[in-house]
Parts: sequence; structure tokens; C-alpha cells
Amino acid sequence: MKEIVEEIRKLMKSEVAEKVKKRMEEFDEIRKSGEGIFSELCFCILTANFSASGGIKIQKALHDAFMNMPEKELAKELRRLGHRFPNTRARYIVEARKWKNNLKEIIEAFDDEKKLREWLVKNVKGLGYKEASHFLRNIGFKNVAIIDYHILDLLCKHKLIEKPKSLTKRKYEEIENLLSKIARMAGVTLAELDLYLWYMETGKVLK
Repeated sequence: MKEIVEEIRKLMKSEVAEKVKKRMEEFDEIRKSGEGIFSELCFCILTANFSASGGIKIQKALHDAFMNMPEKELAKELRRLGHRFPNTRARYIVEARKWKNNLKEIIEAFDDEKKLREWLVKNVKGLGYKEASHFLRNIGFKNVAIIDYHILDLLCKHKLIEKPKSLTKRKYEEIENLLSKIARMAGVTLAELDLYLWYMETGKVLK
């Protein structure tokens, strides 16, 4: 664990820290807009079993379409833009529209990020714990972990975990607790930690 913490502390003294700070400010900004929040929800629906860079490309192209494009047309656009599961993701986005007008209010009604994550997993089709955590981080929440294969690979490489066959809720929370410990030791939030770990694994500070 000390090795990871030392690497993060080095990055905190480099130009990467400025990129992380800028990204965190962007996340806080997104939360101010109901439309921006819904667009980010759609982005996180798209990233399940797909790449973050591919999701970013689609979000830029279809930001307005998320709000009202008919399902068949949306599926056609997702296919054109290279999504692996255009029909399923189009259906999930259209189903999520029932929350688009009051999503901001629902989010603000919760004072516990973990309970809000449970609500999202239960009520928004296409969101598991990873995607719900990704969404919350991308709209400015700081205390949930995004456990994707990059993070799992990094933790395995440092012999902190054995790669799980599946990420059950219990296993997710167990790894999240480990990441919380790393974050505390490094002096960063879980949200910032994810960006640093992603950089360590990919050389990029994406969202």
C-alpha cells in the first residue's frame, strides 16, 4: 500500500495535480445544471462494458439527443458512433428520462452518498455500483469509489487484492474500504484518488 501512496504523493507534486484539480472543478460545475446532471447519467449508462473515451465521444455528439430523441433513432446513432450495445443502451436512456426533470431535486434530497448510490442502482436501469459511483463522482460527490478493471488491475499488481471473479455488493464495498484507506493515507478524497489511479494505469486524466 505504501508504494501506491508514494506514487500518488509524487503525482500530487507534478503537473498531473493541476489536471486533477481542473477535472474536480468541472465535476462541481456539472452538478449545478439539471440538464448537465442528466447528460452525465446517460454518459455513465453508456460506459458500462464500454470505454470511457468512447462514452465521452458519444456524449459530445448526442448531448441534446439524450433528452428527447426517439429510442430507435437514438439506437441508430449509438450504433453509428460505435457503441457495442446500441439497442440496450438506447432503451436504458429512454427509460431514465422519467427522472430527467427532477433528478437534481432527488439527488439534493439525500444527505448520504452511499444511500443515494443504492437509490440509483435500484431505480435506474443500466447502473450497477460502478456506474452509479462514476455518475456521483462526475457530478461532484467525493466519497464513493469507481471500481473498474483499471483499478482492479492496479490493486492486483500491488498485491493488495486477488482479482475477484465478480463484483458483488459485498466485494465492491470491501475494495472501496481499501481504497478509502489509501485515500486517507495519501491525503486525497476517493474522487481524486480515482483520477490519480487512472493516470497511473493509463497515463490519462479522464472523467
